[in-house]
Amino acid sequence: MAKTSTPTEATSVTPAAFEKSLDELEALVARMEQGELGLDESLAAFERGVALYRSCQGALDQAELRVRKLLDPEAPDAAEPFEADLP
Repeated sequence: MAKTSTPTEATSVTPAAFEKSLDELEALVARMEQGELGLDESLAAFERGVALYRSCQGALDQAELRVRKLLDPEAPDAAEPFEADLP
């Protein structure tokens, strides 16, 4: 019988993979901002950028959920969002 994965397992991204995706996304944005890509290259870069963004956002969402569960494992939805003190 095939093992089924939970949504958390399917979308989890290791910290190294997150950093690599973020670095690739930043480099891709820099290339696109130079304005020297052709139409096909721009579309391919945009598609890749969207995929990288979604991967990174999913990893951040999972990290937020883990923090909420750590703050209040009984009611993670009741946990207050963390607001950093800005200098």
